[in-house]
Amino acid sequence: MKFRTEVDINASERKIGTDDCIFSIGSCFATEMHDKFSEGQIQSLNNPFGTIFNPYSINNAIQQIYDAKEYQESDLILANESYISLDHHSSFDSRFAKKSLEQIHKNIEESNQFLQNTSFVIITFGTSYIYEFLPKKKLVANCHKIPQKFFEKRFLSNQELTESINQTIDTLKDICKNDVQILFTVSPVRHTKDGIVENQLSKSKLITAIHESISIKENCHYLPIYELMMDDLRDYRFYKEDMIHPNSQAVQYIWEKFGNAYFTDETKLFINENNKILAALNHKTADEKNPKYQEFLEKINQKILGQQRKVKHKIFA
Repeated sequence: MKFRTEVDINASERKIGTDDCIFSIGSCFATEMHDKFSEGQIQSLNNPFGTIFNPYSINNAIQQIYDAKEYQESDLILANESYISLDHHSSFDSRFAKKSLEQIHKNIEESNQFLQNTSFVIITFGTSYIYEFLPKKKLVANCHKIPQKFFEKRFLSNQELTESINQTIDTLKDICKNDVQILFTVSPVRHTKDGIVENQLSKSKLITAIHESISIKENCHYLPIYELMMDDLRDYRFYKEDMIHPNSQAVQYIWEKFGNAYFTDETKLFINENNKILAALNHKTADEKNPKYQEFLEKINQKILGQQRKVKHKIFA
C-alpha cells in the first residue's frame, strides 16, 4: 500500500561537478538552496539584489548585472530617513546614499564576474503579484515599508510573465557559459497575506508561464519543488511554527532529491565529506588548549587539505 504521493525530480543529463559555479536568485527558497551549496563547499552566489519574488523584478536584476549598471543617487529615493533602491531588498537601505550605492555596485560587479563562469542557474519565483510605486510610475521589487497609499498592487499579466522569463533566459545564455543549465522553481512558501485563493492563483500563473517559456528554450528545466512540498510532504510536521515555511527536515529532503537528480557521484561524496567536516568544526570546547582537542583540530585540518586537493577553488575559507 502507498500512504503518500511521492514526487521525483527527473535525473539530469548534465550533472553538477565539484568545480561548477551555481548562481541562485529569487525568493527565500533560493537562499535555502544556496546555503546547502555553501555548506558543501560548492561555489555559489545568491540574490545579489537581496530577496526578490516576482519574475519582472528578477529579470530586471539580471539585466542590470549583465549591463554592469552604475546606479546613481538619482536612482534612489529618500523614505523613512533612508536612501532606498526600489530594485533591491530593504537590506540595502542606508541613511547614507554613498553607502547604499557602494553595496549595490559591489554586488553587481561580483555577480557579473561570477555569472561569466556559471554553469547552473536556479531561479525561484515566489509570486505573480507586483507593486507599482505611483510617484515614479515604476514597478518595484520591494515596498520597503513605505505606506501602502503610494503603491498599486496587481497581477503581472501572462504576457508580462512570459516576456520576463524569456528575457531572463536570453540574458543568462549570453553572459554565462555556453552550456548553462537554467533551472526554474516555484517557491513552496505560501503568501498567505495575499489570501489563500489569491496565493493559489498567483502560483498557478507562475507555473503556467514557466512551462510556456521553457518549452521553446534549450537547457531550461522546471524543478517540481512546489509540488514536492504540496503533494509529497503534505503534512504540517514538515513546516516551521508559522505553518508556512518548510522546516529543516523538509529542506533536507528536497535537497537530497535534487542531489540525486543533479549531482555526479563525485560531487555527492565531496559534499557529504564537507558536511561532516563542518559539523566537526562546529564542535566547541571549553578548553581549546587541551592536547586532545588540538589533536582533533589537526585531524580536521588534514581532512580539509585532502578535500582541497579535489577542487580548484578555495574551500573552508
